[in-house]
Amino acid sequence: MTDSSDTTRRKLAAVVYNPIKIDLDAVKRVVAAEEQAAGWEPTLWFETSKEDPGGGQAKQALEAGAGVVIAAGGDGTVRAVAEVVEGTDAALALLPSGTGNLLARNLSLTLNDLEHSLHSAFAGGDRSIDVGLTDIYREDGSHTRHAFLVMAGFGIDAKMLAATDDELKAKVGWLAYVKAFGQVLRDKNRLRLRFKLDGEDVRRMSAHTLIIGNAGSLPGNILLLPEAAVDDGLLDIVIMRPEQLVGWIQIFTKVLWENGVLGRVPFLRRFRTREVKALNYLRGKVLRVRLNHPEEIELDGDPFGKAIGMVTRVAERGLTVRVPADVAESPETPAEEQQPLAEADA
Repeated sequence: MTDSSDTTRRKLAAVVYNPIKIDLDAVKRVVAAEEQAAGWEPTLWFETSKEDPGGGQAKQALEAGAGVVIAAGGDGTVRAVAEVVEGTDAALALLPSGTGNLLARNLSLTLNDLEHSLHSAFAGGDRSIDVGLTDIYREDGSHTRHAFLVMAGFGIDAKMLAATDDELKAKVGWLAYVKAFGQVLRDKNRLRLRFKLDGEDVRRMSAHTLIIGNAGSLPGNILLLPEAAVDDGLLDIVIMRPEQLVGWIQIFTKVLWENGVLGRVPFLRRFRTREVKALNYLRGKVLRVRLNHPEEIELDGDPFGKAIGMVTRVAERGLTVRVPADVAESPETPAEEQQPLAEADA
């Protein structure tokens, strides 16, 4: 398949990299070979920092004329770079690293294969995906806008991330969340929220967790949102409302067994149960949430402090991602399938 960017995008790549997450010398060797083979200009390099995980560097890359920005790092680097690249003519390429690799997993991209990932960046094709855009409102009246690619939310996931020991995570990866998960389960504090989905009436609810997804899979092959797709123009929402131990059993059965096993085998799908009280699924394009008191919020596995509310909408096919040529979009994709989402009501 011909690279769809050949006639429209400058053949200049930039690597935004987390020096802790990659072997820089090895990456530079492969990049040099791939850029030469593809006939591209010399690649630009931008190192992230604790203060700036990739957003500022991605802006510099675009200002320098990069047509492809390669995010080399963990989920935080990918999210920060995508937040800048979204809505531009440039494309995001992934060099997955770290414990999550959430977007790469949901796109079924190869993990831990440096040569394959960078070959896709230089010689692959394009795939357009949705991006979640979230306005986070703080108790002091301020608000900030951020993007997410996989999931965002309040409750167990955000509290677990806030409680996770970063040093332990660096040593043992996702196993570090086990201890934090135990701490969160003992937390009796519930979310008391009001929310409005698209044009529906405002609903009030007490819940343990609210998660908004652009994609459905978590590490460990856990399918949390079985209907979610990265390019369907919709947000998938799950609300967890467990009552005592029986509620958690319902949730784990639904997610691990029904979604993870029955839902992946076509002839077994008919054995899935209807929605259970402890786990409610919703779908829409714009979700407005207001809490009674500030709660921890997370985006793509990164904690973003406490928020009193959020407004989340989907930017339909707002981000171009570089993928292997054999799975890239066909140039004949109908135009009506590529139209961006009309601006939602404020």
